[in-house]
Amino acid sequence: MTDERQTTYRIGPIRPPSEANSLLLQITEGCTWNRCKFCSLYRHESFKAFSVESIKKDIDVMAEYARIAQDNLMQDSPRNKRDALKILNNMTRTEQECYYFIYRWLAHGGENVFLQDGNSLAVKTERILEVLKYLREKLPSIKRITTYGRAETLSKISVEQYRQLKEAGLDRIHSGFESGSDRVLELINKGVTSEQEITAGRNIKAAGIELSIYFMPGIGGKSYSRENALETAKVVNAVNPDFLRIRSAVIHKDSGLWEDLMNSSFQLCSENDKLMEIRLLIENINNCKTFMVSDHIINLLQKVQGRLDLDREKMLSMTDEYFNMPEHRQKMFQYARRSGMATEPKDLELLSQDWINRITEMIQSITDEAQWDKIMNDMMINYI
Repeated sequence: MTDERQTTYRIGPIRPPSEANSLLLQITEGCTWNRCKFCSLYRHESFKAFSVESIKKDIDVMAEYARIAQDNLMQDSPRNKRDALKILNNMTRTEQECYYFIYRWLAHGGENVFLQDGNSLAVKTERILEVLKYLREKLPSIKRITTYGRAETLSKISVEQYRQLKEAGLDRIHSGFESGSDRVLELINKGVTSEQEITAGRNIKAAGIELSIYFMPGIGGKSYSRENALETAKVVNAVNPDFLRIRSAVIHKDSGLWEDLMNSSFQLCSENDKLMEIRLLIENINNCKTFMVSDHIINLLQKVQGRLDLDREKMLSMTDEYFNMPEHRQKMFQYARRSGMATEPKDLELLSQDWINRITEMIQSITDEAQWDKIMNDMMINYI
């Protein structure tokens, strides 16, 4: 690649865990709303939509690096390897990072792409269609393209527009609904209503695009804990999304909800409150083929997942097994889980007696439940 040509491409800050092996193509920067009280990711950034021309240039760079990787690094001959090393040695550090990102993507199949950032579909549909067409032409190995979208934005896109996006190659949309309760949505300043969530979800599903929504147990605090679960179940029942991803609420110290916590207008949910919300959610979703996914370490019982119409009893049984443990053992698991020493309750049997004694001493020293909940929250901040 010569000095006159663009040799790097943009990479945004986030993507869903399920897109860990996806190629990241940034078509927007930041979030159009940027006022949710639980989020501080884009707090100091303004939303920006990149031009189709600049996105195409990024795709051209990706396609060129993909060609180099396929021609030079994925073959065994010494000459090809020497040529590849020569090319890499002539790259800047940023160019090498861009190249290795493509290499890793190809090593994992080179099939999935995620369009960044937080609300990519805020861009006009015609522009997205042009990008999708160009992307698939330049990287023909692609089999799936996904993106994020705010429910408020998604509710304004028609079924026909979604059908056009589907035909152009958009396969899945991720959307952080967070809650189906209008009071909780107002509390966290989400800038959306449950009605808009349902409209968005139904339109996306009607067009044949997969829908993955996110639910935050605990985001309504203790005051709205039960409502958070029951109202979210109503939205899920109305939409029947393909995926329901659990993201237990963690309150960051630089977020608006942290300020509410400090002035006592918001009370943290306990680990048990959040798990009970998940249990209530499972109990109250009916006739949905939705797959509930627990694909983040911040969830207490990460193995509680499955298809809601087929695995309901199994998932409820797993939560009940936890709730049937003595309170002391529940807290012991909470601490071990948040310390990275356990992934499920039975892992406590693997802890040394020294660690069991340490955790027991710590549990006994904290008699204020609110203090315990804050300790658990602070430990989880490290995972976000």
